[in-house]
Amino acid sequence: MSSHIRIFGARQNNLKNLDVSFDTGTFTVITGVSGSGKSSLAFDTLYAEGQRRYVETFSPYARQFLDRMDKPQVERIEGILPAIAIDQVNPVRNSRSTVGTMTELNDHLKLLYARLGRLFCRCCARPVKRDDPESIRQDLALRSSQQGDPRLVITFPIAIPANFTEEEVRGFLDQQGYVRIHHEETRERPAEPASRGKNTKKGSGRKTAQTEQQRILHVVQDRFRYGNAETQRVMEALDTALRQGDGHITIHALDDEGEDAAAWRYSNRLHCAQCDIEYSAPLPSTFSFNSPLGACEHCRGFGRVMGIDYDLVVPDERKTLREGCVRPWQTPSYKECQVELERYAAPAGVRLDTPWKDLDEHERQWVIQGDPQWKGGNTAWKTQWYGAQRFFDWLESRSYKMHVRVLLSKYRSYTPCPACGGARLKPDATLWRLGGHLSPDVEGGRARFLPVHAQWSEDTLRQLPGLSVHDLMRLPIERVRSFFNELTFGARMDAALDLLLTEVRARLKFLCDVGLGYLSLDRQSRTLSGGEVQRINLTTALGTSLVNTLFVLDEPSIGLHPHDMHRIVQVMHRLRNNGNSLVVVEHDPQVMVAADRIIDMGPGPGERGGQIVFDGQPDALRSASTLTGRYLGGHLRVEAPRPQPVADNTPRLILEGVRANNLKNVSVSIPLGRLVCITGVSGSGKSTLVQDVLYPAMLKKLGRPTDAPGEYDRLLGDDRLYDVTLVDQTPIGKTARSNPASYVGAFDAIRKLFTQAPLARERGYTPGTFSFNSGDGRCPTCGGTGFEHVEMQFLSDVYLRCPDCDGKRFRPEILEIRLEHLGRTASIDEVLEMTVNEALEFFSGLRDVQRALAPLADVGLEYLRLGQPVPTLSGGEAQRLKLAGHLVETKADAKGLAVKGKLFLFDEPTTGLHFDDVARLMRAFRRLLAGGHSLLVIEHNLDVVQASDWVIDLGPDGGEQGGQIVGAGTPTDLMAIENSHTGQALKEYADTIIRASEGGDAYQADAAPPATTRLKVAEPAAVYLVETDDDAAGSPLQSILRRRRAGQKNIDILNAREHNLKGVDVSIPRDTFTVITGVSGSGKSTLAFDILFNEGQRRYLESLNAYARAIVQPAGKPDVDAIYGIPPTVAIEQRTSRGGRKSTVATMTEIHHFLRLLYMKLGTQY
Repeated sequence: MSSHIRIFGARQNNLKNLDVSFDTGTFTVITGVSGSGKSSLAFDTLYAEGQRRYVETFSPYARQFLDRMDKPQVERIEGILPAIAIDQVNPVRNSRSTVGTMTELNDHLKLLYARLGRLFCRCCARPVKRDDPESIRQDLALRSSQQGDPRLVITFPIAIPANFTEEEVRGFLDQQGYVRIHHEETRERPAEPASRGKNTKKGSGRKTAQTEQQRILHVVQDRFRYGNAETQRVMEALDTALRQGDGHITIHALDDEGEDAAAWRYSNRLHCAQCDIEYSAPLPSTFSFNSPLGACEHCRGFGRVMGIDYDLVVPDERKTLREGCVRPWQTPSYKECQVELERYAAPAGVRLDTPWKDLDEHERQWVIQGDPQWKGGNTAWKTQWYGAQRFFDWLESRSYKMHVRVLLSKYRSYTPCPACGGARLKPDATLWRLGGHLSPDVEGGRARFLPVHAQWSEDTLRQLPGLSVHDLMRLPIERVRSFFNELTFGARMDAALDLLLTEVRARLKFLCDVGLGYLSLDRQSRTLSGGEVQRINLTTALGTSLVNTLFVLDEPSIGLHPHDMHRIVQVMHRLRNNGNSLVVVEHDPQVMVAADRIIDMGPGPGERGGQIVFDGQPDALRSASTLTGRYLGGHLRVEAPRPQPVADNTPRLILEGVRANNLKNVSVSIPLGRLVCITGVSGSGKSTLVQDVLYPAMLKKLGRPTDAPGEYDRLLGDDRLYDVTLVDQTPIGKTARSNPASYVGAFDAIRKLFTQAPLARERGYTPGTFSFNSGDGRCPTCGGTGFEHVEMQFLSDVYLRCPDCDGKRFRPEILEIRLEHLGRTASIDEVLEMTVNEALEFFSGLRDVQRALAPLADVGLEYLRLGQPVPTLSGGEAQRLKLAGHLVETKADAKGLAVKGKLFLFDEPTTGLHFDDVARLMRAFRRLLAGGHSLLVIEHNLDVVQASDWVIDLGPDGGEQGGQIVGAGTPTDLMAIENSHTGQALKEYADTIIRASEGGDAYQADAAPPATTRLKVAEPAAVYLVETDDDAAGSPLQSILRRRRAGQKNIDILNAREHNLKGVDVSIPRDTFTVITGVSGSGKSTLAFDILFNEGQRRYLESLNAYARAIVQPAGKPDVDAIYGIPPTVAIEQRTSRGGRKSTVATMTEIHHFLRLLYMKLGTQY
């Protein structure tokens, strides 16, 4: 096999006919400015071809359901490996998706709970288990000996049916030999709904009773003293009584006078005999909130419901009732409610001139719930105070009207579901517990979840063994891992359970390895950052244990603090040392210097990029003249233009007593009018503080609908701000109809200018005529897209330039309209082909267009064409386009800036940005600050942290070890704090990462890396040392392992027991031609196909989504102890059957599928 992947003539997107080769088994980083062609080379060329070629080995039916990558524009690619991509895209926007469902841990957990969970009664908290005659006999022996061997009476219950008399039932019992009745009792049971007769009037029936009386006879099966009775007699009596009593029996122990001294109840069903409560048998779906069987019936498995939020109804608690603190009643439509409130308040003793926050609970309840003596009916609305709740209930009854639904939406928010307590499951599912008594460090002092219908005290709940499924979901993953490491099942363990436990432990270990131990399994997937999603997907790649596979990663360092960067580097080195090839698109210098090779794309973005400007070792890049090299070598820096120091009298926004999630009653003071960074390791509480508390708290102060903010005491200083905007990592739209001009609103102004052209006025054209999304001006053939989409079924889709408009999107008569300005003319399609710079020059002096386009140039997107479809932008370009959109909005709001500013909250705005792009971003930030706005940025990028005016560092660590303010001050102040990981990272950044080159030759694609120097990553401190190959002491562990495995290129199968194999150990060399032979039935196909092929294909399919796996249905795991060193596999089998009459050479070779597609697309009917 070739040891190189060679690409010839790559022309994908902006690539300039590149020829490049990658050594297999190496770790290569591709870097460069945003839009220089990194993703085009890594994902659109390398990954697309590797994945496409391997998926081609599946059947045409299966290929329809797998992700079909477009064939890259390349002359040829040689030596390509099967490829797996791990990118930042979070495809999930559904509240049902959680970390547990993404990692498929929920699927394993529900199997464990269904098979090994223990049920505890919701009333008495005793274990509920099925009894059988043997277990009952053993319990009887113990109890009888403890009570002096009393006389026992075994009875079973018989219910008297409604259509039988007691005499008839007793007669039936006499016929079977049961002549003694121990006692009778009467129970209440739910009444069965009576069937409606055909003569019954629809509304005439009176309310029937909810319960009905049922008589129970307790029939005597046998009487004896246990000490005198034979075992056979006892077992026969118990067995018969269980059968006759429908699984329920009661054994009465009599005293010396023949009266009942005790009654012992047993059942062979999931029935608490003491409380007489029947429970249903568990199924795996019982513990799944995505199944109708397990999901809470009230909230449908979402864990929360929509309701009226009275914090929105009364947004300003400083106002009085007379001043109109109840907001919905201040509109002309409902002003009468305010009048009625004031009329009824005085007789009820409710103060009208006292601020809402000072009213007592009784007064507030009167306003909200109404008169406690509410009588109901139409007259009550005219004579009594109905309250805000009945007002909203009345609105709900009129919600068929659009304006009422809009009004209600302003006062609604999500609250935990009252029926399940937020557990998402039916209440009975939370009664099942897994495991025994736990060591204190597993739960970490967290309060356990009390099932909503359980009548347990807090002490009883704490003393119960194990954890419920919702307890497990709420724990951080690192604690879940500790729980499963302690978990043992003794004699109940079998092969299937062992497989389940092993898989769960492995997945939890990988999640902790990549630094995600602070997440909980019930964290919603849509709230995860791009970096967290990618690291979760990376755990799947680790779990596959494949070799000879190409892994393509997109900035795995996103969202990771520099202190934790060694974790992701270790994971990538582990993948490489297993014999895989890694190609990583990355901007973080700590990852760059840990690579074997760096390819720097450039020299500029867009059309100015697409070339390789550097190809060599990391240390050699420091002395290169490329943009990346100059930043990495310390020749250029991300400077802070016009820094603004924070003084004691600087206005501040103060948030006090924040206790949401892991935050430990922290109070933060945020200087206004400054660039403030919130830093800290992953899981330290940054997103909780900004997104879950500060942002919704500010929205509530502004009177806007939002989710309830996390727990906090008060917010001060918000009166200095007129608005708040959150710019998170949500990707911008991916429709091909969206372009930079329409995104920032410039296209609206441009279309208005075209309508003022003389010919357009003459023809009566409107702005809609010049839209390619609607109206009569767009090309009718392609609908304004400029291309035709050809569906190719099992092949990748094809996009062809529209033959009618030649890709110009508009009708010919629309293109006749030309806009004249400053001696130049252009049609609408020519304007869309202009770059931002060209458009700024063409439309100079036209204020509306200039105002919309200028932010694009401010954030460094001056090279984009106005009509370039948004899906073709790189990740960094899309991030900056989103920022430009917010800058345009700010310019439009500029009228209010003289008095108040706007608060911008940014969540990692440097995602996908190169050093030079970050420098441009900082300049755009300073323009916002100059306009009187305030910036609060969650950031790990040390260049941005260094250039900020003020830093608030959370920590010291993630999860439960975080949630405190480690330090607040300037970046220099932070460096002096010993336990601040951010401060120490800032100190080391300039010393060890950004430094001058120490030598190193350019990397030759056809040769091994030079053995003169090698960079290594130290463990937690992330210090990079230089050592020679001759000095083995102090070598990185990855280097040692790599050297050891260098000569081991085998597929090792240990203890294969599949079918007739007798514990076989086999070592098959890779990259060689191996023949397996033997007599028929000796196990050749079992070894080659059932083990080797099935396992190789199964591991590759594990990297695909669950939907694709459900279609392809990979084979199960073979019966072996372990398989090491297996690559993705392809099988070419001999046909074991002749096939049907419809099977031909054409269908077998798949030529038939291509022919029918060809005839469908190009055939002519005669």
